[in-house]
This record gives sequence, structure tokens and C-alpha cells, in this order.
Amino acid sequence: MGRADARRAQAQESRRAAKSGGIRRLFTWKKLLGTFFGIVLLGMGAFGALYLYADVPAANAMAERQSNVYKYSDGTVLARTGKGVNRQIVDLDEVPKKVQHAFVAAENKTFYKDQGVDLKGTTRALLSTVSGKGKQGGSTITQQYVKNYYLTQDPTVSRKLKELVISLKIDQQKSKDEILAGYINTAYYGRGASGIQAAAQAYYGVDAKDLDVSQGAYLASLLQAPSQYDWNSATPTGKKLVKERWAYTLRNMVEMDWLTESEKAKLKFDVPQKPKPAAGMEGQTGYLVEAANKELEKQGVTEEDREAGGWTFTLTVDKKRQQELEKAVDDQLESKLDREGSKVDATVQAGATSVDPKTGKVVALYGGEDYIKHYISNATRQDYQPASTFKPLVLASALENESTTQDGSLIGLNTVYDGTSKRPVVGSDTPFSPQNEDDRSYGPISVQRAMNSSVNSVFAQMIVDVTPSAAKQTALDLGVPDKNFPERPAVSLGTMNASTWDMAGAYATLDNHGRKVTPHILQSAEHRDRTVKPEKPKREQAISRASADTVTKALTGVVDAGSGSAANTSAYDAAGKTGTSEDNKSAWFAGYTPELTTVVALFGEGDGGRKQVSLTGTANSGRANGGGFPARIWADYTLGALGGGSGKTFDLQDVERGEVPAPPTPSDTPSEEPTETEEPTPSDTPSETPSETPSESPSSSAPPTDSPTVTTPPTSPELPPQPGEDDGQPGERPGGNGLLGQ
Repeated sequence: MGRADARRAQAQESRRAAKSGGIRRLFTWKKLLGTFFGIVLLGMGAFGALYLYADVPAANAMAERQSNVYKYSDGTVLARTGKGVNRQIVDLDEVPKKVQHAFVAAENKTFYKDQGVDLKGTTRALLSTVSGKGKQGGSTITQQYVKNYYLTQDPTVSRKLKELVISLKIDQQKSKDEILAGYINTAYYGRGASGIQAAAQAYYGVDAKDLDVSQGAYLASLLQAPSQYDWNSATPTGKKLVKERWAYTLRNMVEMDWLTESEKAKLKFDVPQKPKPAAGMEGQTGYLVEAANKELEKQGVTEEDREAGGWTFTLTVDKKRQQELEKAVDDQLESKLDREGSKVDATVQAGATSVDPKTGKVVALYGGEDYIKHYISNATRQDYQPASTFKPLVLASALENESTTQDGSLIGLNTVYDGTSKRPVVGSDTPFSPQNEDDRSYGPISVQRAMNSSVNSVFAQMIVDVTPSAAKQTALDLGVPDKNFPERPAVSLGTMNASTWDMAGAYATLDNHGRKVTPHILQSAEHRDRTVKPEKPKREQAISRASADTVTKALTGVVDAGSGSAANTSAYDAAGKTGTSEDNKSAWFAGYTPELTTVVALFGEGDGGRKQVSLTGTANSGRANGGGFPARIWADYTLGALGGGSGKTFDLQDVERGEVPAPPTPSDTPSEEPTETEEPTPSDTPSETPSETPSESPSSSAPPTDSPTVTTPPTSPELPPQPGEDDGQPGERPGGNGLLGQ
């Protein structure tokens, strides 16, 4: 390197050193510390100024809550709720001391010693709010009282700062007992109850002065999540969490010497009583409001938000169609029941959901005889089996997956199966030999005729040909919930659980040419400070149009010449399917026209809703199957809802007729003798397999696979229509045979 190069290198090194030194001089420890303390002092000064100039405000509008208004889709008023706050102020000395301590133990162990604020928790909440993570806990009892009584629930930085300042002042101005009394009297506990007196009545039917420690610990635990922790409506996870919270509260009481270990050991979790419907919720009103509230929760409008009042909720429910549905149930069912004089009639519950298949809007809903008398909504309950209304979904899966029979024939409406009763399915590791209605054997029968007559043996074999897992996936895609839904041949008979709401969504999707329809009942939610626009359901193609339209074609046969003939009329084009579950505990009719999809069901409910019982003998009519009361209610309602009828017809495209194999040789002809299997003992509780139908069970040895599953009748494959065998008119077969399906 020359001298010139050396000088240049030295000059560059000097410049780098000067630059580095400048940065070090700029960011010295002294300057960094000085800046930090300067910011802290500025923050303290700002907070001090805020503390000096911020006054404790008057009580907020929550103390004068407004009513909420629920409206039909045309804007007419359905109901008003929350006209007055369900609150009765009680003095703290009326609340047992241990119950007072339960609230402190649950929410703020240091309450009696702190200055009214939790700086760490407040800082965490502020950071969570700033970062957009939403609400964050950590407030003291004083802070929560201030938020409830003086401020709002808005998760904003300004509100949190005000809460901090006012809490400090309130802690100086009021005693701890005054603050605790204010807190437990203003907190919201769920079930429309504000304050401990209303909560004690709502959950345990006692006054606050009569609460015991276990009950007080539950009410204190509720405050963390009133809706999630209400025992009556909580999910299994919610119940687990609230019991853990209850135990946590009691442990803290022991730790604070407010409860002895021996006292704690004697305590048992006291399950709250069932909620009582609010006044004004009589008839169908309560069911509609409840369905809307559940949807509001999913849209982010919590129960606490609703109880603050001032909302206008507009539902998708069509007032005229709602009235038509109520009238149809009254005329076709309730007028024929003797609820006072007949033990069977007293157990009958009806439910229905009607949906616009183009939009998914719930236009009418029937939840039960009266919301005040029967709190459970029969429209949305998911504890009964949909039975043979599931068979069309098995066919939909076969079509969608281009499934074939055991001999390789493509499945369609003309495909011929063996309809022998108790015929063992072929090709499954799980043996299953379902009995047909009245143990009738049909021999070779087309898929169309099997759908008309709801032949169990045909659809049991079909789901094996499709595979139960593929059939389940199709059902889930269509909207059937994954509740007690095993992947076994028996599910072909609808042994999972579903509601009329769920099945209305699935059938509406078929009606909509396979494009997914998700039922929803909320049209809009408006508040002076907030407007919620319901999330639009996704409208993806669940199954192909060809598959959906082929199923629709099959279901028109059920109405025209099968078990759903009670729904048949020249006033409209209709498709539908009947269903009768295990031991006649539920009876269904799921059907649709080009403009309207409706599912109607009857449920046998005994022992205050704790037991499922048979519907046999309803209105002295023998077996109450899907082709009876449900189909007649459906027809009556549909006629009225469509204004006396409709000229619209189904626009069906690419209907799959299927393949019919060549006649089998004599050696391939299946035996005429059905295979018998042992019948299990009937049960009073629903199961995934029929209690009086030959059961399926895992086995290492599957049935012989060389037995053919498809045969050809001696006549043309286009077989003539055949009347339905299962869901005939009530009274045709007194007693029935207790089978699932049809």
C-alpha cells in the first residue's frame, strides 16, 4: 500500500470514529436516564393534573336503563324487554358476612387493604386495549364499581384512565363497606338480574339474606362471565370453568381466614334452579327473542350489552308466516290433543323452523306450546334423532362422491338394491342388519322406490357403499351438527342428534341447488352508540347442483307417491322426507317448495324434559309418525305461507338416473332367508342405534362379501310408484313396531 492509500484509510477510520463517538455522545446513559425520568415526571404531572381536575361524575345511564325493542321483519313490534331494571338495593348488613367475603375472595383478595386500584392490572388492560386485543381483566372491586356505577363498559384508553382516577378518589371518599355494597348491588349477574338480591332470586329463589356460602361463591364466580357460567345454558366447558372458579373462591376464603378447611370440605356445589321466563315472553315471543339473543352473542353483542338497553333488534321473521305456522300447529295438532286428560298427549312437544332457501332467513319458528310453560325451544333443541330425514343426505353423498354399489354400478335413482328386511350389509367391518318397517321385505327395489317407502335395508347398504365417513362429511357440509355422530352404518337411519333448525339448513341447501344455506334470524341490531351488521353467511357450493337436484327429484317422489303423501297438494310443487326415530320418540317431516323450506317435528318428552318417551297413542291415533301430524302441519302451514299456493316449479338439471346391472345368474341371487341378529333391550334414552332394531357391533369377521348387493327385477328398471310403508296415517298400525327410520 502506498502513502496516499494509507492516508485515505486513516482518514476513513477517523471519520468512522468521529461518527461513532457522536452517537455515543448522543445516547449516553445519563441522557437515556434523564429522558426516561423526564417522561415519567411528565406522566406523573399529567396524571396529577387529571386527578385534581377530574370530578366524580353522577351515576351513569345504566342506573336508568332503557328497554330493548324486538321487531318483525316488517318493522312491527314483537316485544319490548328491560322496561325496568330487575334490581332491588339491599344494605350490606343484610348480606351474610361469609357471602360478602366470597365476593372479595373471588374478585379482589386485597380489597380491604389496597387503595382502590391495581396499577399492574390497569397497565395490562391499557396495553391490551391499545394493541387491539380487547377487554382485559385485572381491576379491583373499587374499579369495577366505578365502571358499573359511574362510567360505561367501553374498552377505551380514556375510560380506563378515568376509572383509575375516580377509583382513587372514591377510595378516599367512601368506606370499604360502602364500596362493596355498591359493587354487589350494581353488578350484572345474568338472567336479567342486576344486583345481588335479584341474582339470589333468579338463581336460587331466595332473598340475599338467605344465601349460604356455596350459593354466594357461585354468584361471585358468575361475575367473570355471566352468560358463559349460567349453569342452565353453559356448555360442558363453561360448567367446568365455573366450578373451578367456585372452588378457587373457596380456597381464597380459607387462605384469608374467612373459612376453615373443615367448613370448606363440607360444602357442595349448589346447582342453580332453572330460569323463569320474563313477563311478556308468552306464546312464541320468548322463543323468537331467545333465538335472536343467541345469534347476537355470536355477533359480539353480549348479554351485558343487551341488558344496558337502548337497542332495536329487527328479526328476519315474517309476521304473517309466523302466524300461519302457529295456526297450523294449533289446527293440526293442539286442537286434537287432550293435555289434561291424556298422559301421552301431555308429553307431546312440537317444533318447527321455516327458512327462505335463497337467503337463509328464518321466516317462522315454532318453539313449543308456550315459552312460559315450556322453556326449552323445540325448534333449536338438539337432543333428539332426525331419523329417516337423514336418508336423503346419504343419497346426496353417494351422488357427490360418484359412489358405486358393491358390483361397481354407479348409484342413482334407478339403481336397484336388495330391500330384504334384516339383510346384513356387505362390505363393512361393522355388522348391521336393520329391519324394515313392519319387517317387510321388498326384494329388488330401485333407489327411488326405496326413498318413497323409506326402506332401511337399502340405505344401510348405500352408506356402506359410500362409506360412513364420506356420508358424514357431506352431512356436515350441508349443515348437520357433529353431535353423537359415529361413522357407522347405523347412522344411515339418522341416529345422530339434530334440531329442526339444523335440518332446515340442510334441506334448504338441497332446495338451493346445493349452495350452502345457513339459517339466521337476526336482520339488524341498532343502538344510538353502535350498529351491528350481522355477518353474512357464506354461500359456497356445499354439493354440486346435479347432486342436489337429483335428491330433490327423489324427494318429490316421496310426496307424490310415498310416505309423505299427506303433504301432497296441487297448490304447489313439493319435495320432502318423513322420519320416525327409535321407539317413536320423535316424528319428522322435512320438506320444501321452490320458495320455502320447513322442518316440523314432534318430540315425546317426559319427566319434565329429563326423559324421552314414545309418541305412540298421540291424540288416540296410534303411531305418531312423520307422515301424520308433522306432514299435515307442514302442508297446512306451507299452503298459508304461500298465500294459497304457488305456480313455481323445481328447476332440476342433470338428474342422475344411475346404472342398472345386467340380471344376475341364479348362483348370484341372494338367499330369500333374512339373517337374524339378536335384538338389544329397549332403552328410554336415545342411542346411536335403534333399541329395537338389530344392532351393529364391531367384529373381526365381516359378513361374506361374495353375496351380491344389487339385483335386477324381472321387469323394467323404471318401477311403478309404490305407496309408503312407514309413515302412513296415524291409526293404520296401532302401536307400530318401535323402529328407527321411515
